[in-house]
Amino acid sequence: MLTKFKQLFAQVDMTQGRPWEKIIAFTIPMLIGNIAQQLYNTVDSIVVGKYVGDNALAAVGSASPMLNLLLVLFVGISMGASIMVSQYFGSRDRENLSRTIGSTITLTAAASVFLMVFGSMIIRPVLHMLNTPDSIIDWCASYLFILLIGIGGVAYYNILCGVLRGLGDSLSALVYLLIATIINIVLDVWFVAGLNMGVSGVALATVIAQVISAILCVFKLRRMTDLFDMKIKYLKPNKGNLMTVLSLGLPSGVTQAIFSLAMVVVQSLTNSFGEIVIAANVIIMRVDGFAMMPNFSFGTAMTTYAGQNVGARKLDRVRQGAKQGTLIAVGTSAVITGIIVVFGHLLMGIFTNTEELVNLSADMMKILAVGYIAMAVTQSLSGVMRGAGDTMTPMWISMITTVIIRVPLAYGIAAVTRTPELPQGRYQCIWISLLISWVLGAVMTLVSYRAGRWKKTAVGE
Repeated sequence: MLTKFKQLFAQVDMTQGRPWEKIIAFTIPMLIGNIAQQLYNTVDSIVVGKYVGDNALAAVGSASPMLNLLLVLFVGISMGASIMVSQYFGSRDRENLSRTIGSTITLTAAASVFLMVFGSMIIRPVLHMLNTPDSIIDWCASYLFILLIGIGGVAYYNILCGVLRGLGDSLSALVYLLIATIINIVLDVWFVAGLNMGVSGVALATVIAQVISAILCVFKLRRMTDLFDMKIKYLKPNKGNLMTVLSLGLPSGVTQAIFSLAMVVVQSLTNSFGEIVIAANVIIMRVDGFAMMPNFSFGTAMTTYAGQNVGARKLDRVRQGAKQGTLIAVGTSAVITGIIVVFGHLLMGIFTNTEELVNLSADMMKILAVGYIAMAVTQSLSGVMRGAGDTMTPMWISMITTVIIRVPLAYGIAAVTRTPELPQGRYQCIWISLLISWVLGAVMTLVSYRAGRWKKTAVGE
C-alpha cells in the first residue's frame, strides 16, 4: 500500500507507453489543480459580490488585467524553465537539470523584488490612465498593492509548479494547491464577512494561500534527489542556463504581455460602458477561467509531453501524442460549451443576486461558448510547439490575433454601433471581438503546426 501511494506522487515518464493514456493521466491532476487555483479569484469575486456589493466585484475585476500584465515576467521564467526541465529530464541530463532549477530559483527572487518595487509605484497612475471609475479606484489600488507586496509567494508557487510539471509530477502540485485553496476560502470569508476588511481582505487571503503553496513546492523539490541536486552551488546564476531559460521563456512572456496589454486596453473600453458592464465582464471572466481550464491544462500537458519526447529524440511519438491530445481536448471543450449554454443563468447567479447582471452575463457568455472549442486546438498544438522549443510561433500568432484583430475589432464595432441612445456603442463588441480572435487563432495555429518549424528548435539541436 505504501509503495502504491509513493508511486502516485512519483514523476511521470511520458516517453514510454500509449501517448493518450500518459497525457490524460498527467492532465487530470493538473486540471483539478488549475480549477482549484481559479477558485482563488472566483472565491474573491463571490465573497466581495455577496458581502460587499457589485462595485467591489467590479473593482476586483478591473484590477485583474493590470495584475496579469505585471506578472508576465514570471510567465516567461516559468515556461522557459518548464521546457528546459522537461527536455533535460527526457535526456537524463542530471547536471544541466540541476543548474536549470537552481538558476530559476535565483532569477525568480530577483524578479520578485523588482516587480514588488516597480509595480507598487505605478498602480494609481495606470488605474487613472484606464479611466477606472472613481467609485472603485481606491478598492482596485488597495487590492493590487497587497498582491504586489506578496508577489514572491505567487511567483515561486507558479514557477516551481512549472518545474514539477516539467519533471512529470503534476499530482504533488495538485495536493499542495488544494490545501492552499481551502485556506484561501476560509480566510476570504473570515477577513471579509468576519473582520469587514473588504477588498483588501480577499487580496491578503490570496497572498497567504500562495505563500503556503510555494513553501510546500520547495519541500517537495528538496526530496527529489534521485533526479537532480538542489545545492547552494547550483543557486549561483549560470549564464548559459539563464540565457536559455530567458530565450525560451520570453516569447511566452511576451505573448502573455500582449494578451494582458490588450485586456488592459479593452478594459478601458469596458469601463466606458459603466459599472454594470464592468461587473458583468468580471463574472464572465471568472466563468471563462473555469471553462478555459481544460484547454490550459492540456496545453501544459502537451508542453511537458513534447519536451520529454524531444529530449529523448522521439519526434514520431510527439506527432502521435499531438493528434491524440488535441482530439481529447476538443471533445472536452465541446462538453463544456454545452454546459455553458444550458446552465448559463445558474452559473452567473452564483456571483450576484442582481437579476439584470445575471441576465446580461449569461447572454454574453453564450457569445463566447463556441470559442472554447477553437481554443482547445490552439492551446494543445501551441503546447506541442513550445515543448519542442518553438516559442516564437505561438507568440506571433498571439500578437496577430490580439493586437491586429481583437483590439481594433472591439473598438471598431463600438464605433460603428454608436447611436444617440448608445453613445459608446454596443457593449457586445467586447465579447464578439474575443470570439473572432479565438477562431482565427485556432486556424493559424493548426497551419503553423503542420508547417513543422517546431521540429528544428529543440534545446541542444
